[in-house]
Amino acid sequence: MISKFILPLLGIGLSISVSAQKQGCINDFNYLVNKIKADYPGYNDKVTINTGKDLVELELKLRNKITEHSDSCGKYLDDYVSWFKDGHLNVIHILNKNQSITDSNEKPMRKFAALNNDSIAVLSKKKNTIEGIWISSRGKIAIKKMPDENKYYGVVIKYEGYEQHQIIYDFTPYNEHQFMLRIYSCTDNSMPDRNMAYLLFDDKVLEMSDDNRFVRQSASAVYDNAFLASIRMQYTKTLNYYPVATYLDDSTYFLRITSFLDNQAETLIKPHWKEIMARPNLIIDIRNNTGGLDDYFYILLSLLYTNPYEKKGIEWYASEGNIKSFEETVKTGDVRDGEKGITWMKELIKAMKTNVSGFVIHPMMGGDSIIKEDTIYPYPKRVGIIINERNASAAEQFLLRAKESKKVILFGNRNTKGVLDYSNCDVEDFPSGNYQLKWPQSRSRRLPEHPIDNIGIAPDVVIPFPEIVQLYERIDDWVNFVKEYLEAMDEKE
Repeated sequence: MISKFILPLLGIGLSISVSAQKQGCINDFNYLVNKIKADYPGYNDKVTINTGKDLVELELKLRNKITEHSDSCGKYLDDYVSWFKDGHLNVIHILNKNQSITDSNEKPMRKFAALNNDSIAVLSKKKNTIEGIWISSRGKIAIKKMPDENKYYGVVIKYEGYEQHQIIYDFTPYNEHQFMLRIYSCTDNSMPDRNMAYLLFDDKVLEMSDDNRFVRQSASAVYDNAFLASIRMQYTKTLNYYPVATYLDDSTYFLRITSFLDNQAETLIKPHWKEIMARPNLIIDIRNNTGGLDDYFYILLSLLYTNPYEKKGIEWYASEGNIKSFEETVKTGDVRDGEKGITWMKELIKAMKTNVSGFVIHPMMGGDSIIKEDTIYPYPKRVGIIINERNASAAEQFLLRAKESKKVILFGNRNTKGVLDYSNCDVEDFPSGNYQLKWPQSRSRRLPEHPIDNIGIAPDVVIPFPEIVQLYERIDDWVNFVKEYLEAMDEKE
């Protein structure tokens, strides 16, 4: 008699689950639509009489899709945000154990495999195979083939975060040197993720496409550590580019500034100040620099300065939601620069409350201003700045300021990304907790006459060479071209 009730109960459970998922997505979508309308400083600039109809049609279309396919909720949230074409307005997908790429019938449990000294000794002699003893920056694993399986297992000998003999990987051959990879969590809470693994350098390097890498253990730990540290990833998903400060010759100094998220520029420049000032030419390579904070590029501007110029400021959108966000931040005390930062934020809140639903200028920052420095350095006489399509946000703000200098020439083969008009972002959770919304709270006073978003900043001189994605610390053809260009200008004089 009991069996008669099993299928109906399962059906009811499934129906409730789907209904809850659909309602959760609808709640998230409603939150997104209302939040952007209320707190996004670009809403009234972009939703006009001419464009508003398109947004209404998109909203209706997405609501219908949510009703039919609520399991694709994240995509529909992304589709709505994409309409605004603002790189600072994003839906952040929070990856949790239920969203991992996994086998649906597999339970998230740690697995272990037998491993003794004899088997380790045998594996240490392996060469032309994925089997062997492998070393990474996090520890050591043994990879061995399991009997009667077309599969290899990576078993922990000693590895950060994992227990001894725990299985961390399994590898299924795709071809002789490529393997389908599963990566197991160090806990019971997460399902294994899928990726790829590659045998390289005559089977001496094992590279994972999740940006981890191993070298086959040799008889020398010094050799292994040096080999591991010097490997350049072949199948990496990330970009490898490192800060550099060096002279190229007696005429040209070179700086690669990879970020404005910290004081990297100052750290590179101060120890080499005399060397930079002794040469007529300076190359500043900011390829792949996606921005950070304006404070961290001021030392570069001091090198470039030639004449007074107008700096356009920003204005803050005084919506009720943005005011509440700042008040909550002050309450928690999670503010950069401690008491100074809290004072800065309190002054902004006070100004915003005088013009709710409008725009305000921060009383401590001011609006537009004329920049006039005390010193114009004779050297460097010419500055070539190398740019690419990944430059955004504060990196673009640096370029706008740098272009005011008579010393500066921009080099590249594409415009920058164009993400600057609306900035100074905050982040908030969606009702479901599965996503976060990042939205800007300020607008540039360059608008509407001089927009940057979706346009970018163009190079003055187009570099004739193709782009090299993995720069590492190398001085590539782009750098050599800029060097020769600047030095040819010297000769022309």
